[in-house]
Amino acid sequence: MQYIHLGRSGVKVSRLCLGTMNFGPETSEADSFAIMDRALDLGINFFDTANVYGWKVGEGWTEQIVGRWLHQGGRREKIVLATKVFGRMGNWPNQSRLSALHIRRACEESLRRLGTDYIDLYQMHHIDRESPWEEIWQAMEQLVREGKILYVGSSNFAGWHLAQAQELARNRHFLGLISEQSLYNLVERTIELEVIPACTAYGIGVIPWSPLARGLLAGALKPVTVGRRADEDLKKEIEKYRPKLEAYETFCQSTGEQPADVALAWLLHQPAVTSPIIGPRTIDQLNGAMRALALTLSADQLKRLDEIFPGPGGTAPEAYAW
Repeated sequence: MQYIHLGRSGVKVSRLCLGTMNFGPETSEADSFAIMDRALDLGINFFDTANVYGWKVGEGWTEQIVGRWLHQGGRREKIVLATKVFGRMGNWPNQSRLSALHIRRACEESLRRLGTDYIDLYQMHHIDRESPWEEIWQAMEQLVREGKILYVGSSNFAGWHLAQAQELARNRHFLGLISEQSLYNLVERTIELEVIPACTAYGIGVIPWSPLARGLLAGALKPVTVGRRADEDLKKEIEKYRPKLEAYETFCQSTGEQPADVALAWLLHQPAVTSPIIGPRTIDQLNGAMRALALTLSADQLKRLDEIFPGPGGTAPEAYAW
């Protein structure tokens, strides 16, 4: 396994992050345990979850599964554990978003479900335009002082949000954000315009979610009857992108590599990217993702991928790193 600093922090994480969103709704607890055991065996030390995962309001189903796995012992000290705050955890007014009240309560509840004394990376799942940054940073600083969280990250922030957050954190002599979790893949490259330049300027690591574009980049043209690629909504997406997908899968065939591996490898070749999030439903999917770590794409191959899936300005991502 390869390791890299998470943003400008001193902590090192694996080049692939284990996403747990499927644990509970799609993957049984026993299978989730097996996947997490295998991830550790492979050297993956970066685990990502969220208090809303499990999709039963207020239950934190996925966090509970991760917590019971951690309770077996000998695991917590090996991993960098990340979770999130923002989503609705109940029906009362202060059971969502980023008020200081909700941040504190949500953190305590996540700690209880995860069965741990501290969270390594506490991420704001979305921007909250209704809560001032002074309130948010005061709440996060207090959690850091109490040792309940170590680092703060964001998710789904715009470039302006990142700049605003970091400048106000700097004024408070606080470390601020060390990571941003964004939608990023060959199909969805909008963050190259403003988010990636902001992350590069402020030393914020980029953690891409949906690296395979909901399965579009995992060999979507191959007929299937089960799994995400059999979903009707995805079938519509396949038709929308069919010419590009045909060119992409032809390219992958020419390299002798699987489409999913090429998509992950492409992200790992982007200088701003820390760790793409993989969300395996099975151990086989987890094992398969490891190929991307050994896959080197040449300059010509990267250029061809840019031609098939141009960035938002029609050029390679380095053109936006002003």
